[in-house]
Amino acid sequence: MDTRDAMDLANEVGLQLVEVNPKANPPVCKVMDYGKFKYETAKREREAKKNQTTSELKEVKFRPKTHGHDFDFKVRHCRRFLGDGDKVKLVVQFRGREVTHPETGRAMLDQVCKDVADIATVIQMPSMEGNRMNMVLGPKKDGKKEPPPKKETSASPPPKKAKPADGDAPSEDQAAKPTPAAPGSAEDAGTTAETTA
Repeated sequence: MDTRDAMDLANEVGLQLVEVNPKANPPVCKVMDYGKFKYETAKREREAKKNQTTSELKEVKFRPKTHGHDFDFKVRHCRRFLGDGDKVKLVVQFRGREVTHPETGRAMLDQVCKDVADIATVIQMPSMEGNRMNMVLGPKKDGKKEPPPKKETSASPPPKKAKPADGDAPSEDQAAKPTPAAPGSAEDAGTTAETTA
């Protein structure tokens, strides 16, 4: 159809002629409401962006002499980053003569890999770049996110004690608690007089 005829047809209907695919030969055009078309494409883009997840590259630095608590602390950081869906770049920074023993850095990176093997995969194997040894880990693509192991706390409520039978003596908890007086009793009258006076 000729472009002039298509534009006249769109004007008669009260719509616009919109070029949908300019790269096709001949270009593809549609008669439609352009405002509605722009709104729907923007809405689709927003939905796609909302469902899209971005992963960052987090860096965790080690030294060949990092041991004990510091090592465990940094491994916990790696687990947290991987649990959030981010990639982790492990760096072992060598200083001075430490560079002559890269096996210590490689052993450290291997230990980190073993500690996070349940939630991570190796993206880049350890490699030396100057005085740094780098390695990149990424989250596993299982679709299941396992929460990191939680520490047990002693904040659990104490077990409930059984109530004594009518003939039994009251327990320590019940003996320590004062029992409320019945309304109209002498004790109740005394407390009322104290509050009004």
